Amino acid sequence: MRRLIAPLWCSLLLLPLVACGPEAAGDADPAADAGAGVDVGGGDLPDVPRPACPFTATQVADLLGQPMEDQGDCLFGDGKGVAALTITTASPIAGGATYDYQRQQATTAYREVKDVDKGRKAYLAVKDIGGEAVVISDKGSFTVILSSFERIGAGPGGYEPALRKVLDALPL
Repeated sequence: MRRLIAPLWCSLLLLPLVACGPEAAGDADPAADAGAGVDVGGGDLPDVPRPACPFTATQVADLLGQPMEDQGDCLFGDGKGVAALTITTASPIAGGATYDYQRQQATTAYREVKDVDKGRKAYLAVKDIGGEAVVISDKGSFTVILSSFERIGAGPGGYEPALRKVLDALPL
């Protein structure tokens, strides 16, 4: 008799779940409601494709004042596996959708975060060993990350002047 009780209870617990199915929720399409009420930050941003990487290794070396190597997909390194500049590009709409979240995360990861006058909206974030800048413009969105540059980190103003130089060179 005990052997029959456990399967009976399991079937009584599972039967209502199986019997209801997805139609019981009012025949709603879950995919249609997935983005309902979510502001993706597009607003009046143009729907243009993601821009290509805006720089070559030579241009990055000129901007940062030290030799850099193209390591693929808009990643430039010093050739020693230490210093790196990464640029991630996206469409203006995609960048606008994540901008507020990125900026909020930067306030926890960086010592200083400030808005800058570039594109439609932009911020710059710095700490001792790196920096980040995000720009949303009509031509695309750009996330720039600098890390582990000994000369830049030790220089006056740290990473901020280097990031501003890169931002000024972006095709906004």
